[in-house]
Amino acid sequence: MKAEASWQDLVKLRGVANFQFGKNVGDALFPDLVEVVRSSKTKRIKLIYYKNELLATLRPTDGYLSLSLPGAKRILRKVKNPPSLVVVRSDIGDFIKKGRNVFAKHTIKADDEIRPQDEVIVVDQKGTLLAVGRAMLSGEEMLSFKSGVAVRVRRGLLER
Repeated sequence: MKAEASWQDLVKLRGVANFQFGKNVGDALFPDLVEVVRSSKTKRIKLIYYKNELLATLRPTDGYLSLSLPGAKRILRKVKNPPSLVVVRSDIGDFIKKGRNVFAKHTIKADDEIRPQDEVIVVDQKGTLLAVGRAMLSGEEMLSFKSGVAVRVRRGLLER
């Protein structure tokens, strides 16, 4: 059951987002009127919604956020130099949108702060959102490697 987030919840969520993605991302990702869904057993925050759109999931295993596509869109729209960005060749954008993984050889640009297992946003050369997922390589490795999975895509734009 969704409930409006308390100010303590907002401080926590924004703090996690700022730590995970960088300064000012928390305010951009989580506006004042977000709603949360809590675990029925532990009462911990599980899901974060804004205007009935899932923005992110708070992972119970490590306390980090898993972004949804609407959450990634908010970051791209509201943050000047979005963090955790992986840019791929536009000609393979359709494959990525369908939920296929990103290979290192298709990566054109990657945030040099990206580390393996980080949450990343995948865009094409025009900056169009394609997918969200988890980095398998560092940003530097994504650019230097010629083979291998760079990003394990969790959700592509055209996936159902």
